[in-house]
Amino acid sequence: MSKPPRVLSLEYLRRTPSAGLLLVQLVGILLYPWMEASPRGRGLLTAFGLVVLGVTVRVVRKSPWATWLALVLAALVVALFVVEAVSPRPALPVAAAALEAAFYFYAAGSLIAYMMQDWVATTDELFAAGATFTLLVWGFAYIYVACEAVAPGSFSAPINPQGQRTWLELMFLSIAVLSGVGLSDIVPVAPFARALVMLEAFAGVMYLALVVSRLVALTMLAAKERK
Repeated sequence: MSKPPRVLSLEYLRRTPSAGLLLVQLVGILLYPWMEASPRGRGLLTAFGLVVLGVTVRVVRKSPWATWLALVLAALVVALFVVEAVSPRPALPVAAAALEAAFYFYAAGSLIAYMMQDWVATTDELFAAGATFTLLVWGFAYIYVACEAVAPGSFSAPINPQGQRTWLELMFLSIAVLSGVGLSDIVPVAPFARALVMLEAFAGVMYLALVVSRLVALTMLAAKERK
């Protein structure tokens, strides 16, 4: 007797946790515009961020890197969320953004180590390639958030050029730079902001050249061997 589709879907996500992380991240991209538009939505934005943290920690467990460090970084992020909600202070958003960036970069490095640890490109590793891309996007976006908080006006845009850039705007910049398409109206105007954008552009090129190309080659080699 075949299992219901829902059970099959849950089993598939259990066997390929990277697919679950990628799905959550992509759903977040669609939800962020609505979340930023209202006070209630901003509360949900924080809650959704905690969900992403939990899913990411679960995926990191498959990596050869230390899971405990990811747990420590996630716990510190959650603690700052709580402190900021109870007693807001000007320095807390900067610290929270820096910690979240560190968490996402560590998670991205963990998934890269996971993909590079053998010479077989599994289905989960192919999903991990996409999930790692989103982790890098989120990591650099939080770096931009910290930069904008420390030095307001580091990033400009045609609409409200001198205003504070939102999370969605900075994530839009991050994904445009990392993917190499460059289709963003958000522009780094401060020298340090431009340096950060250059680093992300370099990271995007190296990720495609060293990690994604390796997975593609392994997939083609496996297909050739099966024939």
